[in-house]
Amino acid sequence: MANGALRVLMIAPTPYFSDRGCHVRIYEEARALTNLGHEVCIVTYHLGRDMPGVRVVRTPRIPWYNKLEAGPSWHKPYLDILLLWKSLVEARSFHPHLIHAHLHEGALIGSVLKLLLRIPLLFDYQGSLTGESLNHGFFHKSSPLTSIFKRLERFINRRADAMITSSDQGQQELVREWGISPERVTNLIDGVDTEVFHPYSQSESRRELGIPENVKLVVYLGLFNRYQGVDLLLDVISQVRAKFYDVRFLLMGFPDEEYRRKAKEMGIDDVIIFTGRVQYERAAFFLSAGDLAVSPKLAQTEANGKLFNYMACGLPTVTFDSNINHEILGDSGIYVEHGNTSALADAIVTSIYDSEGMMLFSQRVRDRAINMHSWNTRSRQLELLYRALLISGHDTKFR
Repeated sequence: MANGALRVLMIAPTPYFSDRGCHVRIYEEARALTNLGHEVCIVTYHLGRDMPGVRVVRTPRIPWYNKLEAGPSWHKPYLDILLLWKSLVEARSFHPHLIHAHLHEGALIGSVLKLLLRIPLLFDYQGSLTGESLNHGFFHKSSPLTSIFKRLERFINRRADAMITSSDQGQQELVREWGISPERVTNLIDGVDTEVFHPYSQSESRRELGIPENVKLVVYLGLFNRYQGVDLLLDVISQVRAKFYDVRFLLMGFPDEEYRRKAKEMGIDDVIIFTGRVQYERAAFFLSAGDLAVSPKLAQTEANGKLFNYMACGLPTVTFDSNINHEILGDSGIYVEHGNTSALADAIVTSIYDSEGMMLFSQRVRDRAINMHSWNTRSRQLELLYRALLISGHDTKFR
């Protein structure tokens, strides 16, 4: 076993692959493990698209369910029952050595398979189930559902043999707020494939997007919703536009219909280019059109995966001052007070007109991505965690 290839059953209760943060982590983990010689099978919902190099098995098609966006849904219970059934069917032929479950629903399904198959369960924790539901407005903090979800979340957290988190903040949250033993939790932050994400020709990217070469361009890539800070970003754009008309903003992601309407109502649609969803394979090319990247994410208990892609593309990045962002960017980030739109607008203007400073930041973030955040390094760490889990079983300290 020490030197042999492992068979890993990944459970992904999400419409994988839909070109967003959680899915990128799943894909890049699976592909990196495959490159090490392990066999990975992802079991997921019927929605989404297959990505090269990784085997995907899907639940039966549900014709009335087509939600690709992140967030909770009342359709989840029956979708996850189908996912449990499909996972069990696949496991009987695949004979996995262990289960790698993503998200809380995946960990709950994995806990059932763990008992039936008698193999270890690793839970890939990417944020609080209750916190996500509150962030998406699924229910309010005063709702009885808050208490119910907290109890369910606590139950699920305790079912796994080991847990990994995508940030130090997530690791601390599990220990301090959910009472998980520190020996059961390891921080394995997101990474980036620096061969896929790298700087492309800015002029070629702008030519395809129809953006003049002589304007300053700020880029955003990610989901469009309130807790990602997109509402706040529109306010920032309004402030920047009032002072410097030659700055443009390239906003890439979905669902963007509401934000296109808001931008028009605010009179700032003339300085914004909306692309809609950008496929993973094309993201680096479009990011390379920018001079500066921005991440106004408000949620502080989740990872911030877009930062890795910005860094790998050599983009200086303005973001809020938070533990998670510091963990990723270190001293190569441009930080402002959390939630302060005026400070964010000022930092964008100051940075984008500092050509010499931007060149230094560009090289610094690219070097940090290669040296610290490559999935080549992360996959080796994950492989060691798997082997420790298989050798030592329950309640092992993974370091």
